Amino acid sequence: MIERIRKNQRRIIILAKDYSLLTIGSIIMAINFNVFMSPTQIAPGGIGGIVLILTRYLRLSEGTLFLILQLIMIAIGFRHLGRFQFLARVIYVSVLFSLGVDLLKPLLPPSGITSDLLLNSVYGGIVGGIGSGLIFLGRSSGAGTNVISRAIQMRTGIPISQLYIYIDGSIIVLLGLNFGWDKALYGMMMLFIWGIAADYVQEGPSVIRTVFIVTDQPESVAKIIIDRLQVGVTSWGSTGMF
Repeated sequence: MIERIRKNQRRIIILAKDYSLLTIGSIIMAINFNVFMSPTQIAPGGIGGIVLILTRYLRLSEGTLFLILQLIMIAIGFRHLGRFQFLARVIYVSVLFSLGVDLLKPLLPPSGITSDLLLNSVYGGIVGGIGSGLIFLGRSSGAGTNVISRAIQMRTGIPISQLYIYIDGSIIVLLGLNFGWDKALYGMMMLFIWGIAADYVQEGPSVIRTVFIVTDQPESVAKIIIDRLQVGVTSWGSTGMF
């Protein structure tokens, strides 16, 4: 009985942590779209790029367009990313993000915080990557083309940054046709930075240091390193050649 209670408590803590990450990530993504992407028509491909294009031709709010397109991605994610467990989380992210785009828009500068396209593409990539990374850490994704990226990553191990480039490159081409090739080039820069930032949030700096120690007392040295530094040790036998 006590063990069951402890398991339920751990499950609740993990669930609360996940949904906290999903909430923060979704809000960051909504702010990022309104501040860096929408005012400049620069997007790293994805659903955001499609929304910017459709906004030119349809009289629908950006949040509504996001929600419609995300429903299509939800169907894909339902099949490949955990079915009902995926569905609950991705619907939460999709609704919160879509509402955030429309509700936060009046509270943010309509023309963004800078007119410099380079700054918008760089910081849009950084902030968007942070938001995406937090959502991935919450074991979900926004219902965009990153659903496809996440599904492929889980099965192949290909880094998210590469998949962003492969999948969203064609959308950036469409952005170039609609808004000019300078916007498309900035969008490609945003895509690259976005992927790096998302990888960094998920995996950390990925810094690995290796030290080689030559000694005739391997067991004593290994014991000290393991006990004091709490790191693994691998022993290789070797023969000096002269």
